[in-house]
Amino acid sequence: MKILVTGAAGFIGSALSHALLDRGDEVVGIDNMNNYYDVRLKEARLARLRPQEGFAFHKMDIVKREPMAGLFASNKFDVVMHLAAQAGVRYSIENPTAYIEANITGFLNVLEGCRHAKVGHLVFASSSSVYGANTHLPFSEHDTVDHPVSLYAATKKANELMAHSYASLYRLPCTGLRFFTVYGPWGRPDMALFKFTEGILAGRPIPVFNRGEMTRDFTYVDDIVEGIVRVLGQPATPAPGWSGERPDPATSYAPWRVFNIGNSRPVKLMRYIEVLEQCLGRKAELDLLPMQAGDVPATSADISELEKAVGYKPRTPVESGVKRFADWYQSFYRNLGK
Repeated sequence: MKILVTGAAGFIGSALSHALLDRGDEVVGIDNMNNYYDVRLKEARLARLRPQEGFAFHKMDIVKREPMAGLFASNKFDVVMHLAAQAGVRYSIENPTAYIEANITGFLNVLEGCRHAKVGHLVFASSSSVYGANTHLPFSEHDTVDHPVSLYAATKKANELMAHSYASLYRLPCTGLRFFTVYGPWGRPDMALFKFTEGILAGRPIPVFNRGEMTRDFTYVDDIVEGIVRVLGQPATPAPGWSGERPDPATSYAPWRVFNIGNSRPVKLMRYIEVLEQCLGRKAELDLLPMQAGDVPATSADISELEKAVGYKPRTPVESGVKRFADWYQSFYRNLGK
């Protein structure tokens, strides 16, 4: 297949591109290479992809309508995996405009490209953040997600709605994947594991919000990638028996679907830190802080629908995943000369 991966220099995008190339797909990657975090990390991810047969990269911003239209017009993509976005709950409070531009306008350009090019399947990144004020655990796709607690979450919910409208109007098969706290080697520096590792190795206190009383469904990147690959090959279809009298939020009369993609084994934040301490051979100094605006105390994914649909079964416990991240981090930054 010929697959467009937006955000190909990103954490999940680069890992997915490797997996697709390994199985013989042709991958076209785009990324705007912005400086939201250290561009050297994005360049290093790309440097591992560029020599591979079947990979082409274009520096491109999804917000720019004409270049995006040209990209779709000059390629016949079988599938699009849309990962490019302005990520991060906390940054959405500081810079809301960036989220509307990238996550709303940018996604519209992707939808328009898919519509005009008659792409066979659009898979897009949503987020566990859409569950917002919902405290019924584990989170289910059949729950409503109408109470976001951050603008980032609102943009991801909007993506699901925008995709549904295109699935309904143009019969464009769309599948949204709600990611749950993805971690692993080559991860994002704005994520907790990266910050904790950096702080512990530097001998600085690490910020621990809600005084450590938090639980997350930490999901290892390889498990996420395996799930994405399985979904890419199964375009969304209308749900038999779907009723407007009792509408199911997870499915539709249109070729549209949303899935949770997580580990389904929530871990307390303090245990996560303890595992990292063991991997680094150092104790963390904790700076216990109140809950941040836009955050939630716990996430947990019900992944039974994705398991039923594509056989998704995450295999990586945090003890293994954190060890791999810690080893990668120390090697990468030693070589980078940080």
